[in-house]
Amino acid sequence: MAIEITRIFDFPYYQLEKYNLKKALTTKYDGKWVSTSTQEYIDKANAISRGLLKLGVQPNDKIALISTTNRTEWNICDIGILQTGAQSVPIYPTISKEDYAYVLNHSEAIYCFASDRDIVEKLNQIKGDTSVKEIFTFDDIIDEKSWKDVLEAGKDTDNQVEVEARKKEVNAEDLATLIYTSGTTGRPKGVMLSHANIVSNVLASEKYVPLANGKDKALSFLPVCHIFERMILYLYQYCGTEIYFAEGLEQLTDNAQDIKPNVMTAVPRLYEKIYDKIILKGETLKGIKKILFFWAVNLGLRYEPYGANGWWYEKQLSIARKLIFSKWQAALGGELKLMVSGASALQQRLTRVFTAAGMPIMEGYGLTETSPVTTVSFMEENGVRGFRVGTVGRVISDVEVKIAENGEILIKGPNIMQGYYKDPEKTAEVIKDGYFHSGDKGEIDADGFLKITGRTKEMFKTSGGKYIVPPLLEGALKQSLFIEQIMVIGEGEKMPAALIQPNFEFIKDWILKKEHKIGTTNEEIINSEVVINRIQLEVDKGNTHFGNWERIKRFELTPDVWSIDSGHLTPTMKMKREVIRNTYQDLYDKIYLKK
Repeated sequence: MAIEITRIFDFPYYQLEKYNLKKALTTKYDGKWVSTSTQEYIDKANAISRGLLKLGVQPNDKIALISTTNRTEWNICDIGILQTGAQSVPIYPTISKEDYAYVLNHSEAIYCFASDRDIVEKLNQIKGDTSVKEIFTFDDIIDEKSWKDVLEAGKDTDNQVEVEARKKEVNAEDLATLIYTSGTTGRPKGVMLSHANIVSNVLASEKYVPLANGKDKALSFLPVCHIFERMILYLYQYCGTEIYFAEGLEQLTDNAQDIKPNVMTAVPRLYEKIYDKIILKGETLKGIKKILFFWAVNLGLRYEPYGANGWWYEKQLSIARKLIFSKWQAALGGELKLMVSGASALQQRLTRVFTAAGMPIMEGYGLTETSPVTTVSFMEENGVRGFRVGTVGRVISDVEVKIAENGEILIKGPNIMQGYYKDPEKTAEVIKDGYFHSGDKGEIDADGFLKITGRTKEMFKTSGGKYIVPPLLEGALKQSLFIEQIMVIGEGEKMPAALIQPNFEFIKDWILKKEHKIGTTNEEIINSEVVINRIQLEVDKGNTHFGNWERIKRFELTPDVWSIDSGHLTPTMKMKREVIRNTYQDLYDKIYLKK
């Protein structure tokens, strides 16, 4: 009899019964890929459960998980924790020690699994101010306790009967995890997700993902502490997909060539970086090769699904795929049939060109509070077409979406969180009459496709009373190869303006190619009249898509690369607007002549 999946820890057992993979989870250690079978995955998860019981872990205790990269150990510990009736608290590895202390104290976590020395050093500085009794490390670190100590404590199966009893006591509606939103402002909120929240989302999403069950391979890169990647990993387990954990951003293409994945997930910023690198490489070509390259790119940028451009376009596209796009595919392993994008808006040019290249990017929409998937794009399912460029797809089954009078997206369904941990007031602010108020604005077209039109919290008025929607302006201007990041400003001011982080890598190549007699340090670049004038042309071009009151009237260039580590970006590469504004207060004041 097939296992009924009602709790998160049912997924590996379902996989064992149906697929019994030899390579369920694979991580690279010391230059070598090491695989864990489904059976070993379950055996080690049970050992973790037994070890935690011997440590005195009780139902509803909280145990933190922090890892710099995705890895097998994280997943084993996740299942081991949940089987005891305790809850896992995944934490972003890049946050400050003060934020570690806040999350650990707010969640009242009593144990913590951490991946490496850098994280442990931060934790040791604040451990004494928290309820954490012990830290167990994935890497072998001298003078630190290892996760292997918990495995060893659980080696004896004498208390497996108690583990089984704990598992039986866990109900679908029980709390499974606390996920602290990275947030772009203020303290993170602890989102309470039940087993049913996440399981329902996995089961509802499965039909839209064209995986060959029991056969395909996936490359996991996005932080597993984020609900998007975590839900996807459970989905892979449900579909019998082999999971390989990428070593990091810099090794992503090398890992893809090693593994030859059929599916991968990423945030829009990563796809932008991949595209920019491809274009930069194309710029180095000569003669007919360069002409063919950009002919293919321009063809891809006009892509429409389902043959809407006609037979002659499709004929040209087939030629472009053989001559040019096949090399793009080879750079990512040559076997990709699907790439998934989430967390923020994907530029239409990327949707078009990668899909034209035979590596379709299917964009979805959701939030941590919705477990996360609310809508998803898909090529076709039971004769229904689910892909439309410029939208985030159709609403998944069992979920309801409606648009409020003010344009806000409201969501209802089994995927909606239980609430914010220890914060009933904030919970009541966002869940009203059973609907979660997303804070995003959108439209549903006549065919049921959802289009995101802005975020209510990011919209602002100028002093003239005109509404500005920053993400729309930012999305248009980020299509420029000269602009890496841009943040539109101007709330309460007379005009919209922008802080821009130039694409230093591209601009340095551009300077050398054009033989401009200017320096190539970041400071020299941002102070160069040649560069400023060139970026002004890009801003002018982007402005043409907007009304006069919306257009960027002035901008300033920042000398830094905005990054997660420096605090400019969240772990999913969204801008921390308040941090960026405060960091460059001098540039803000310069724009608005406040000094």
